[in-house]
Amino acid sequence: MPRNLSAWIDLTLQLFVMLLLIIVLWSYNPFLAATSFVLWLCLAGFAHERCRDRSVRFERYCKSVIANVNELMNYAMDRLPQAIFVVDAEGRIQWASSQADTFLGETPEHDTDIKDYWPNVILEPIWGTDGEYVFAHEDHYYQVKYRPVKFAVHQPEYMVLFVEDVTHVEELRSEYNASRTVICCIQIDNYDEVMQGQTEAERAGLLLAVNQALGTWLKNLGGFLKRVNEDLYVAVLERKELDRAMAEKFDVLDKVRQIQSTNRLPVTLSMGVAVAEGQTMAELGRQAQAGLDLALGRGGDQVAVSIGGKTQFFGGRAKAVEKHTRVKARVVAHAIEEIMESSDAVYIMGHHNEDYDSFGAAVGVAEMAKSLDKPVHIVLSDMNEGIGKIEEYMRSKEEYDGLLVHASDVSTLDALSPVLFVVDTHIPHLVADPTLLERVNQVVVIDHHRRSEQFIKNPLLVYIEPASSSTSELVTELLMYFSDDMRVSRLAATALYSGIVVDTKNFAVQTGVRTFDAAAYLRRSGADPVVVRHLFRSDYDTTVALARAEAHAQFFAGGLIATAIPSNVPNIQVIAAQTADSLLRIEKARMSIVVFALKEGTVGISARSTGELNVQVIMEHFGGGGHQNVAGAQVKGRTVESVFAEAIEEAKAYIEEYDQDESDSAAGR
Repeated sequence: MPRNLSAWIDLTLQLFVMLLLIIVLWSYNPFLAATSFVLWLCLAGFAHERCRDRSVRFERYCKSVIANVNELMNYAMDRLPQAIFVVDAEGRIQWASSQADTFLGETPEHDTDIKDYWPNVILEPIWGTDGEYVFAHEDHYYQVKYRPVKFAVHQPEYMVLFVEDVTHVEELRSEYNASRTVICCIQIDNYDEVMQGQTEAERAGLLLAVNQALGTWLKNLGGFLKRVNEDLYVAVLERKELDRAMAEKFDVLDKVRQIQSTNRLPVTLSMGVAVAEGQTMAELGRQAQAGLDLALGRGGDQVAVSIGGKTQFFGGRAKAVEKHTRVKARVVAHAIEEIMESSDAVYIMGHHNEDYDSFGAAVGVAEMAKSLDKPVHIVLSDMNEGIGKIEEYMRSKEEYDGLLVHASDVSTLDALSPVLFVVDTHIPHLVADPTLLERVNQVVVIDHHRRSEQFIKNPLLVYIEPASSSTSELVTELLMYFSDDMRVSRLAATALYSGIVVDTKNFAVQTGVRTFDAAAYLRRSGADPVVVRHLFRSDYDTTVALARAEAHAQFFAGGLIATAIPSNVPNIQVIAAQTADSLLRIEKARMSIVVFALKEGTVGISARSTGELNVQVIMEHFGGGGHQNVAGAQVKGRTVESVFAEAIEEAKAYIEEYDQDESDSAAGR
């Protein structure tokens, strides 16, 4: 009513102004003024009638609608397709709309816990916030939109839940996800090795067996397989079939591994799998190829599945096959020589808290740079107690003056075109100086660890050989082919030799023909085993700590032996590594795990294997990595006890699954 009254006042003012204009017009033209006055009367009557009509309608609205607004709101709420619940902080229903019985099957009583009907309803994490989520109950999916109810201070808090059945939408979503395209790049990763020395008939028979195994596997999954090269295949399947393959842990790897050539080498496969999630087919193909490269870089015999921006790994049980030729080493050595020639400074660094393998490889690369008369520096991390003896010995030699520097010493780079060599690691945050990695554009990576998902971005050259015993072995082979007049100093040869000795556990683990060739080359260059033995001598406190850790070790079924070092002691990482190595010498031990306390609430894990089991897979569960036989991880914000218990459960589950698969494979042969 006030709104219509306001409109009539406005119209009256306008009519009054128009009347004044008509009066003025009368003095100039009475006839025209009279005509205007008649029109004015008509307009005034029409305006008055319209305002009266609107006033009557508004009055009727007030009597019929506003007076019954509560009844109308209740009627609308009862007819909503959603069920409305008001719950307290304990999840008890304080009020529910009449639609609640269609969702719950009965009308809920006051103060009933809503989880008695829907156990999967979430309340605690969302309390006091706005949002929505979907939960499942029996064969239905329900969407919940939640809003807090705010009252005065000291009043009880409530939440309003708007619940709607979205089963049909979720089924369509699930059907869409299950039908998404999956591209799989498959490669026989040891093709050259298994084919070596075979006749054409034997090669054809071997490839036929592999093709049949892959064809049967893809046929059962309803997928399409196409061979595009001698050792390369491309497969296309649906996401639901990929889920089935993942549930079966890609058992085709085990089936193909049973196929052996006449030279007794088993055939192994590597796969890169990518799931379509909005990218183009070209991008999907590149993602699958990147997954294949990642699987190959980790040593092969495994599958890298990329889903939702994360990569999952399956397999990785077979040992990385040692290459019989050094063609790649020769090619890489010549490429490194060209890179060093075109640069005006060479920087080298390993991983944080360097060991003898990392340091020895860095010294070997420094020898290459020195032979080309290039300025060279080895950048060390702030924590490197493990190499304290050889570092001190090298600093005392005049010819190595200025070679060893710390991160603070290279805060500014004077070189216009420097090159950075990263050895014994390829994970960015594990390098000795991550800031240097960001400042140098040309980066060369040399490593023997299985490739992880995290990798240095845009490296100029990558040389990763998981079959190699150590990075020092790789660098030694590069020195053999670097140049004809290459001469390795006695100290550098000793550093490289110590790196090989450490990672092979004195030539007992992951040792191949090329390992002994590299060691022989270093001995001819002057490597001194007596000095190496002196470097590895430990003091009394370390020996006692090592003995205590071994004394508290526990032996579990399946060949797992583990111990924990709850207190932080000097050289704890060295002690943990030595303990893990020592525990493997116990009869029937197949895997050793040592959990130890580090500084600032960090827990470390050292894991070792005799070669049969892959400890890298277990350490990746804790965010770490390493090699198949040697791996580790660091966990922040956890206690030694909790990490120890979880590591034991993970290792036991892995061993049980591995032994089960091995028994199944043996039964099938």
